[in-house]
Amino acid sequence: MVVADARPQPADPAVTAPETPVRALLTRLAIRDFRNLARVDIAPPPEGFALVGENGQGKTNLLEAIHYLQLLRSFRGARDAELVRFDTAGFYVAAEMANAGHRAVSVGFERAGKRKRVLVDSDERPRLTDALGAFPAVLFSPRDAEIVAGAPGARRRFLDMMLALSSRPYLAALQRYRAALAQRSAAMRRPGVTGARQEESVAVWEAPLAEHGAVLWRTRREWALAQRARYVELCAAIGERAPADLSYASSIAEPDDPEAALRDALARSRAADIRRGLTHAGPHRDDLSLTLGGRDLRAFGSAGQQRTAAIALRLLESTTRRAASGSEPVVLLDDPFAELDARRAARILELLVAQGSSQMMLAVPRADDIPPRLTRLAHYQISAGAVRSEST
Repeated sequence: MVVADARPQPADPAVTAPETPVRALLTRLAIRDFRNLARVDIAPPPEGFALVGENGQGKTNLLEAIHYLQLLRSFRGARDAELVRFDTAGFYVAAEMANAGHRAVSVGFERAGKRKRVLVDSDERPRLTDALGAFPAVLFSPRDAEIVAGAPGARRRFLDMMLALSSRPYLAALQRYRAALAQRSAAMRRPGVTGARQEESVAVWEAPLAEHGAVLWRTRREWALAQRARYVELCAAIGERAPADLSYASSIAEPDDPEAALRDALARSRAADIRRGLTHAGPHRDDLSLTLGGRDLRAFGSAGQQRTAAIALRLLESTTRRAASGSEPVVLLDDPFAELDARRAARILELLVAQGSSQMMLAVPRADDIPPRLTRLAHYQISAGAVRSEST
């Protein structure tokens, strides 16, 4: 695996935040029959709110419902049918927004027909991809450590999700690349087709794989180059003493023409791919390399160091989304300081506050867990899926 040139480069305009972005605001939220949330209606203040409740009462479910409006699926990997409250026909989530490029977005799902309906500004979007990212948000969660500690696929998913929500060309290339990859895999496993005929049916998908894979390779690499210096700064600001680093690790060498390089790599590996039934060259095999003191964070980092890196990546995601939309995304904080020592938690909070003036939705188990800097937020209590407001 070849690691792309990690020297700091001038930031690409596509990932450089504007000087004075406005805040995207969630002004009204309605939830019906989503997990244990039977009926929730909230009009969040511009600063956001702190949601307090014991584990299992629905805090993460509420943040998941908000985030669903951006991704149109569960960030926890649940199927839509699993999100429907017991003994109900479906769920509904809707938001009204300000400063976000769209005024409203809503999603309804019917369990019986597995039908999902998405409206953006009262217009139905027959293709879900046309509504992706309509609600701009970034979620910070203890689950984010998996981005760093998990297999390369976790880091590819982070890159793909962030860049697809920020760039329509990237989203289109990702969809076409995945479709061509599935077709090439199917051609390798087609019963009764062998020899030259099989090679020909596999080879036909290599041109689209190279074409769309080159877009993925180039965009990921440019993002890593542009954000590397900021990643290093963030890790140091949180408290890492050893030097951190970020780079794009690719299955192909550093080419002048990535499309041609991918096409050649696919052709060279074709015979071996057919024997094994897998495509071994391409961006679907690449990784985001994260190191601390020159050592792989996945293998050698402590839990706290992996959480630090994951939070730094989420802060970079916020910057990337802000640059793409011109608005500060809404920040969703799901018990973000759990399992972190007080020093790291305080520095992370300082970074979150300094990052911008985003509207924040904070979920914590106890009121004492609300950091002093965020006590100004309106307080809501949640119990058994029911949300009520209380004075701050």
